Amino acid sequence: MSSFHVLIPAAGSGSRMGAALPKQYLPLLGKPLIAHTLAVFEAAARINSIHVVISADDALWDELHIETSPRVSLHRCGGASRAETVLNGLHAMAGQWQEDDWVLVHDAARPGLSQASLTRLLDTLQDDDTGGLLAIPLADTLKRADQAQRVARTEPREQLWQAQTPQMFRYGLLKQALQQAGGVPTDEAQAVEALGLSPRLVTGELRNLKITFPQDLAIARLSCLQMPRRIQHDQNRQRF
Repeated sequence: MSSFHVLIPAAGSGSRMGAALPKQYLPLLGKPLIAHTLAVFEAAARINSIHVVISADDALWDELHIETSPRVSLHRCGGASRAETVLNGLHAMAGQWQEDDWVLVHDAARPGLSQASLTRLLDTLQDDDTGGLLAIPLADTLKRADQAQRVARTEPREQLWQAQTPQMFRYGLLKQALQQAGGVPTDEAQAVEALGLSPRLVTGELRNLKITFPQDLAIARLSCLQMPRRIQHDQNRQRF
């Protein structure tokens, strides 16, 4: 049976936050933001291992004394882009994962993932030929702006989804996709699409937002406040 492994690229600087720290290390309820992200996967019994990829010169991880479980491994081989960081992480695990093992790539600054969404992703894709990702159908009207920041036109939103993470693909397939990707894919699904494959969309939740701007932290606080109770509830259900 294929195993489930998580890879978290955490080599970015988070420049759009306008903060002194990279956003994955910003304080959230007394802990670095990435600690909340890791806690979701550490609470999931089906996840076999968790791998965090940071920059070679990242000193903050050690300075912040981030507590992790034995399932978490740290790799100091981050690249100049997300795609390069993920690929470097895959190479770092060569020989430890099977080609058909599942890799769940998840944003370091996306702490609001629920156990329900994670379970739905695993259940939906574990026998899928391609893999896929969490995403939510777009509900808002979309406007395309011109260079003066005025509306150029309204874009149809039918069949449009907003991509989230985790994005879940077989180890061998994902490595091939990133090695062959032209340009710089913005997510793993785009690289897999370039191979002529169609990743499956699995419905996620609004709470699973990526922390990009300062106001996003307020929403993240609400999500993470609920997380311990949700995790305990899920664990109680599993016992009974």
